[in-house]
Amino acid sequence: MNYRRREAKDYARQHFKGIWAAALTPFAPNLALDEAVEELGGHRTIMSCSDQNLDTVIDLAKHAQAIGADYIVVHAPVLHFSHEQDDTLYQYYRTISEQVEIGIALWSHPDSGYLMSPELCARVADIPNVVAIKYSVPRDMYARLTRLAGDKILVSTASEEEWFDNIVELGWRLYLCSSPPYLLQTKADRRMREYTDLALRGEIARAKAVRDSLDPVRAALRRTRPAEKFHAHSKCWQELLGQTAGAVRRPLLELTLAERDATRRAFESCGLRLGARGERSSAA
Repeated sequence: MNYRRREAKDYARQHFKGIWAAALTPFAPNLALDEAVEELGGHRTIMSCSDQNLDTVIDLAKHAQAIGADYIVVHAPVLHFSHEQDDTLYQYYRTISEQVEIGIALWSHPDSGYLMSPELCARVADIPNVVAIKYSVPRDMYARLTRLAGDKILVSTASEEEWFDNIVELGWRLYLCSSPPYLLQTKADRRMREYTDLALRGEIARAKAVRDSLDPVRAALRRTRPAEKFHAHSKCWQELLGQTAGAVRRPLLELTLAERDATRRAFESCGLRLGARGERSSAA
């Protein structure tokens, strides 16, 4: 690592910028996978270290630190039969922090059964190596956290459709997301990166025009994604782009042939420009 626990916030403020995607795991037909930082060829990485068992979270965090990850992200845990979570969650993240030097990004989202309040997030942000949060909450909540603790924690949210506005209106420089960067662009068509760079440079009108030009792609993804099949649909879209995707693991459901065909037709008309590999893939 290039920093120590007490240096984590300053290091993140300098280096933790731009678009960071959480990729779906590419499986072979037998569901085998490769797992090593070396696969990424020196690119900066953030590793998910989440589990209901705190000891497992700490083991994963130590492993991520040992193999050279730059940061880790830790989901807020599911807390059954708990209606006042603040002290529990503060101690949860403090315990993890004390075991590692690596910078920690929080992730609060509805699947936990609750949302961390902006006030709690601001409190947790006082922990030395808590550096960022992926805050999948309504906009008024993440805007409040930005005002409360934007000097202590890098605030982000998962929505690509809100990213441009958050650069312009909230001064954000970090986008912690999931699939948009590898579903909305290709090697030959990097409009998401283009509008991000333009917005970060203050060229707002040009950035908005490029951002808006991706609306047909966003619409194609939305209208063809079956309920409860986000992962399978995203992997199908990746294959059409010429990326490695593979199957989903049970209990997740695969797309039907009709769903795959509808996705292919929408993909072919959405306007994404493909490189040579993607053109061969989509024609197959």
